[in-house]
Amino acid sequence: MAELAELEDPKTRKVNEKHGDDHGVNLGKLRALAKRLKTQQELAGQLWRTNDTAARLLALLICRPKAFERAELDGMLREARTPKVHDWLVNYVVKKNPHSEELRLAWSADPDPVVASAGWALTTERVAKKPDGLDLAGLLDVIEAEMKDAPDRLQWAMNHCLAQIGIEHAEYRTRAIAIGERLEVLKDYPTSPGCTSPFAPVWINEMVRRQHAK
Repeated sequence: MAELAELEDPKTRKVNEKHGDDHGVNLGKLRALAKRLKTQQELAGQLWRTNDTAARLLALLICRPKAFERAELDGMLREARTPKVHDWLVNYVVKKNPHSEELRLAWSADPDPVVASAGWALTTERVAKKPDGLDLAGLLDVIEAEMKDAPDRLQWAMNHCLAQIGIEHAEYRTRAIAIGERLEVLKDYPTSPGCTSPFAPVWINEMVRRQHAK
């Protein structure tokens, strides 16, 4: 904790706070610290229980993803107050855990939109890597009906799923683009030069173009 406190930088904190993350540690330095500590499940648990954002991010880098029980991960997700902790928990831990599919189904149906967004993030992963058994047409039906009015985090996750379906599955591409164009979600999202817009029709077309250019 003392080392993390030393890494705290007010400028970094100011930038992070704009995104809802209450910490000021450079993530490159945090990863370097994690590399030095290596995997330590017990220490990861202690760091998580501090409720400190930087400590929790470090915990997620040094834990053993497969060591967590389903109920433990469910509790951790509901405690993950900040977007970065939430994202790292889902991407670095839950995706590698044997309970990820059960959690995907449970979270997707959760009334809490932030919890539901984690379910959608896991669904997006399956769309790209293990689509067998997924009802892609059904997912597009839900996105078409609910994405426009969904709260920000949930909307972002559903939009990512929409784009991924369009990118990975040619037979649904036309419909995915049409849904994006009709709903106009994230159409005016500010995008830095050289970055791809998160507006699904633009995102889909750009990623497909890149695949064909290879």
